[in-house]
Amino acid sequence: MRVLDALTADIKAGRLGPGDRIPSEADLCERHKVARETARRAVRILRERGVIRTEWGRGSFVAERATEDERQGDA
Repeated sequence: MRVLDALTADIKAGRLGPGDRIPSEADLCERHKVARETARRAVRILRERGVIRTEWGRGSFVAERATEDERQGDA
C-alpha cells in the first residue's frame, strides 16, 4: 500500500493540509507505478477513515478534521 502510506505521510507532515486537493488517480498511478485500482483502493480507504472527502466531478480533498485526527493517532 505504497500509495496509502505516501498520502498518509504527506498529510501527517503537513505537505497536504485541510482542504488541499490530493493528486488524481492518474497522477498517483504514474508517481507510484501502480495500477489504477490500487490508487483507487488507497483513496477509498482514506475516505472511509474520514481523512479525505471526495466531491464528484471535482476530486478528493483532505478533510478539515484529518490533521487533528492524525495528530491524535500519534499521541
